[in-house]
Amino acid sequence: MKTTLSWLKTHLATEAPLTALVERLVMLGHDVEGVEDRAAALDGFVVARVVKAEPHPNADRLRVCVVDAGAGEVQVVCGAPNARTGMKGVFGPAGVRIPKTGAVLTESTIRGVASKGMLMSVAELALGEDHAGIIELPEDAPVGARYASLLGHDDPVIDIKVTPNRADCLGVRGIARDLAAAAIGHMIPLDTTPVEGRFKSPIAIHIEDVAACPLFLGRHIRGLNNGPSPRWLKDRLEAIGLRPISALVDITNFLTFDLDRPLHVFDAGKLRGDLVVRFARPGERLLALNGREYELDPEVTAIADHNGVQSLGGVIGGEPTGCTETTTEVFIEAALFDPIRTAATGRRLEIASDARYRFERGVDPAFVEPGLEIATRLILELCGGEPSEIVVAGAEPEWRREYLLRPERLSGLGGLHVPPDESRAILEALGCTVGEAAAHDGNLKVVPPPWRGDIIGEADLVEEVLRVKGYDEIPPVPLPRETVISRPAIDSGRRRVELVRRTLASRGLVEAVTFSFTSSAAAARFGGAQPELRLVNPISADLDAMRPSVLPGLVEAARRNADRGFPDVALFELGPAYRDDTPDGQVTAAGGLRAGHLAPRHWREPGREPDLYDAKADALAALAAMGAPVANIQTTADPPAWFHPGRAGSVRLGPTLLGHFGELHPEVLDHFEVKGPVAAFEVFLDAVPLPRAGRARGPLKLSVFQPVERDFAFVVDREMPAETLLRGARGVDRRLVSDVRLFDVYEGKGLPEGKKSLAISVVLQPQEATLTDAEIEGFSKRLVAAVEKATGGTLRG
Repeated sequence: MKTTLSWLKTHLATEAPLTALVERLVMLGHDVEGVEDRAAALDGFVVARVVKAEPHPNADRLRVCVVDAGAGEVQVVCGAPNARTGMKGVFGPAGVRIPKTGAVLTESTIRGVASKGMLMSVAELALGEDHAGIIELPEDAPVGARYASLLGHDDPVIDIKVTPNRADCLGVRGIARDLAAAAIGHMIPLDTTPVEGRFKSPIAIHIEDVAACPLFLGRHIRGLNNGPSPRWLKDRLEAIGLRPISALVDITNFLTFDLDRPLHVFDAGKLRGDLVVRFARPGERLLALNGREYELDPEVTAIADHNGVQSLGGVIGGEPTGCTETTTEVFIEAALFDPIRTAATGRRLEIASDARYRFERGVDPAFVEPGLEIATRLILELCGGEPSEIVVAGAEPEWRREYLLRPERLSGLGGLHVPPDESRAILEALGCTVGEAAAHDGNLKVVPPPWRGDIIGEADLVEEVLRVKGYDEIPPVPLPRETVISRPAIDSGRRRVELVRRTLASRGLVEAVTFSFTSSAAAARFGGAQPELRLVNPISADLDAMRPSVLPGLVEAARRNADRGFPDVALFELGPAYRDDTPDGQVTAAGGLRAGHLAPRHWREPGREPDLYDAKADALAALAAMGAPVANIQTTADPPAWFHPGRAGSVRLGPTLLGHFGELHPEVLDHFEVKGPVAAFEVFLDAVPLPRAGRARGPLKLSVFQPVERDFAFVVDREMPAETLLRGARGVDRRLVSDVRLFDVYEGKGLPEGKKSLAISVVLQPQEATLTDAEIEGFSKRLVAAVEKATGGTLRG
């Protein structure tokens, strides 16, 4: 929300300097993002009269000008074709900085003639693209005057970031109202005197659904002339970044930002019949004022005449009935539109407009008719014409609500005691109607004003009193310490999350942060999109469902990287996933993926595509970082449907599902337009039990005795999982066995049909004494027997 200082002072009578206004706005809870001094770039440039302009003695295209800038005559060499005697232009003396180039202007000699300044063009002052000649000013421009003042650029622009709950501050008057309540000035009354109608409007209004549009006022004005806006109106619109178009359009834009009252004007000569507020019908289309054509659906609030839809309620008008320089009669629309439906229409059609921005946050329901009267008066003043009587459809919705403010709640909620009389004065200055409760105990009965739809309870009233009183008035109170010993900054659960994050990062994955929302189509691919997990009011049409997994966002990120020339990615994310099969409806998950080609660890090794073993290794590393007993984890061939069948699996601890891993299904990759293969994993942090309280991990024990490594090969059935063999080997002597790993799988010549050979390496680490040959041999026999019993296989000869 932008305003100039002079614009603000049309509503607020104050002598306070700009710095004081900005500081008070910040203390009132408004984030002032910046104050732009538009005159700074034009500092030093003044109005000058060309006393004499003669041809340059040594150059055909140059002229030697003598200019009077109010402090004596100065000689300037100028190459502009329009430089002539008697004209007035903009003069830059030596020492000023040229806005377009940033160069400092210096005295110079051009073709043997001294030049002590410069007559400026529009382009050189960075005010436009015209560089064909120097600026020509009106005859009445005062010589020596600051050019910035002549342009009106000496009026600073204040840029305020309005919070979503303060829709009333989306108008300059709303900002002024807050400052007046803070006693930094007083409000200047608005002239809302009704304009007498001289005839009955030929256009009536009908509302088919009052929920979408509870109130619609209109007025017909005929015999007007839609010319350019006056200078004051153009200056205000240009200062906040709007382009003046015509008087009628500029008036509606001005009132939108001045009074937070969006309006629309139809060219009444192009309307056919009455206006009807209804839902759009299938197949209807609208060519909007932004030049785009939209296909409408029955969820859209439309304003139509006999020819069809002419406007989208609260969002944008239509080009066929838009006002042009030939418009001689208009129909003014002043209405209230449902915020939710307005927001949904804008998001569905991807239309962002100033009207939508205000209607979806809520506008003053009691200011519809006063806003129409002010608009009528401005149109008559700038365009002339004859107004009709006001046409009314619907009724003003009930907005009055009463809340009780107890004095003790100010100190209880806000930490500051404010006397009831002072609280009453602040609330009344904000526009509230305040009365005393029947008990006369200091309690106040407060009715918020119609423009403050964000005040919905006693706590909001406390906030209003305190922010106007001043948050800096609240005394600092130290919190009592329960103990002199500081508590851990994070608990064991959070510490475990950080360990997973560091572990995955150490494995070469880059952390990503994606939305907790995704599209319904993407959610359905990952087992989600249930009705209870769909958003009623999504921030975007493609973010309308809670994500059932962290993987959809990572796959989208991989696609975006590939589209930009970076197909080789390794990403992970820790965050919530939302599922209806859990008690809380939410789990904390760690997921990751690898796509493209894996970078080799050595220059002699070729790159390769990721596979399920990469994903499994990442998943097990994450589980190990959480303290899960990795040796007891089982791998099962039952991954969910979004993984590739036969190239994925699940990890479990007994009956508890810990996660999934593998290559993503080709259909999933096709949906996201990602080139495969993509190896991904997802583990659920909540599924791994936390360590028991008081059971801390002991110090690392290192043995001084030499470890012993032995290799064994077993012939087992082809379908036998290697994990069964490994688990059988690990269980022989857990105190002695430090590591068991699979290093070879063989099928083919020399083995019976339907068999395979699994070779493992077993590391024995004694703790008390060096192992003897007899002890090693005894262990080997026990291991062979245990493995043969677990797998039904035999030791390979």
